[in-house]
Amino acid sequence: MNPPPDVIRVLIVDDHALYRRGLQTVLSTEDGIDVVGEAADGIEAVDQAEEILPDVIVMDVGMPKRGGIDACRVIKQRVPSARILMLTSSDDEANLFEAVRAGANGYLLKDVPPEEVAAGIRSVFQGQSLLSPLMASKLLEEFKAISQKDVPPAPTPGLELPRLTHRELEILRSVAKGKLNREIGAELFISENTVRNHIRNILDKLQMHSRMEAAMYAVRQRLIDPD
Repeated sequence: MNPPPDVIRVLIVDDHALYRRGLQTVLSTEDGIDVVGEAADGIEAVDQAEEILPDVIVMDVGMPKRGGIDACRVIKQRVPSARILMLTSSDDEANLFEAVRAGANGYLLKDVPPEEVAAGIRSVFQGQSLLSPLMASKLLEEFKAISQKDVPPAPTPGLELPRLTHRELEILRSVAKGKLNREIGAELFISENTVRNHIRNILDKLQMHSRMEAAMYAVRQRLIDPD
């Protein structure tokens, strides 16, 4: 029997069988979430993603054979509709930035309460970007450090910077500050749906996979100032 259309189909990827089983048990108690598959490494993750086309993939960063960040990059190319929520036991900001650049839609530490993982799945499924408070602060610090440098950004050979409208720049600036769609809409006096449409246009113009990736790119290219 196929699940109802409003059920979020989830693929769990982690090299520890006990963690996969524990997370599956927790998620099985959540309304509107259906675990449709699991994988033990990045190679299996790519194969499973292509086969079952999950809505959300919950994936560990560090795994054998192919790591989660590399798998994320490949999945975003082959199954662009999939949202990817990275889970890790490390708070290394280098992994965070690489995950963002690979197209991850969210990044949580494994020590968060199980109900936060379920909330994270729902959040990225709805098009939000998600970071644990610790990792969000690290990302914002990176934004500030980049924006405060006097060295101009290095141009990409043969590639012109995309032109964003004033409203798109406003929204992208708010995204870089970690604000949710409803918060952005309230500040700009527009509907949440209008915010989503603007973000979709921004991602299309920048050819980016996620809000976080677009925000990082915009700061590096001096399109916006996050302060």
